[in-house]
Amino acid sequence: MTEAQLRNKANELRRSVVELVYKSQTGHIGGDLSECDLMTALYYDIMNTDPKRPEDPDRDRFVLSKGHCVETYYAILADKGFIDKKELESFSRYKSRLIGHPNRQIPGIEVNTGALGHGLPLACGMALAGKRQNRQYRVFCLMGDGELAEGSIWEAAMFAANYRLDNLYAILDRNHLQISGPTEDVMRLEPLSKKWEAFGFEVMTINGNNMEEILKAFDYLSTVAGKPKLILADTVKGKGVSFMENGVKWHHGSLTEEQYQAAMAELKESEVELV
Repeated sequence: MTEAQLRNKANELRRSVVELVYKSQTGHIGGDLSECDLMTALYYDIMNTDPKRPEDPDRDRFVLSKGHCVETYYAILADKGFIDKKELESFSRYKSRLIGHPNRQIPGIEVNTGALGHGLPLACGMALAGKRQNRQYRVFCLMGDGELAEGSIWEAAMFAANYRLDNLYAILDRNHLQISGPTEDVMRLEPLSKKWEAFGFEVMTINGNNMEEILKAFDYLSTVAGKPKLILADTVKGKGVSFMENGVKWHHGSLTEEQYQAAMAELKESEVELV
């Protein structure tokens, strides 16, 4: 896909997420919308995945450490053909396998996540296994900034650098908000880039809602050998829907009919015209 096509795909996925949350009346929509550009780049440009071979031993691995923001994940898996799009209608319904956090019963999902701070340690294990088995796959782990208060994240960071896991790409969705307020009020994180560099990572700080910057970051980091990588992606919670942007109340929430129609119209208007 071209950069413009990727931007439109991210927009399309945002509409899918808004519809999913509206119909189910539940979901962590703010973080879904902030992570959407990053996940679009991963699944439609960067990663080696195949819905026809979800257990391919050489597939790239993806771990959604911020597992509560699963709605974007499900929308992508349906769009890519890992699951039937009709199954999205069952999200958070009784006996549905599309529960509120990633579920390994679903093709394309590597691991159940949701207990914050666990994703990066799991990704490190996958990356080390790939190294020891001489596999060429890469491991991508998307974290939320609020979960950096968990000590297990920093233990994993030490581990990754110690074992020179250059097949590990950590991605931080730095939207500056968590359920109880701004991250810098709840548990101060800055200076983040310097912390990750001190732990032995190659760090790139980008606008995580800018497709061009996302693609350039992955392109550069693919040339870095001997150390793990981190993309510090500065994002906007609720990105793409003006009344949700930078609003902590939309960490989790449902939409009224009026809000749903307004969000869908706004997202439709922001599509890029393809030549």
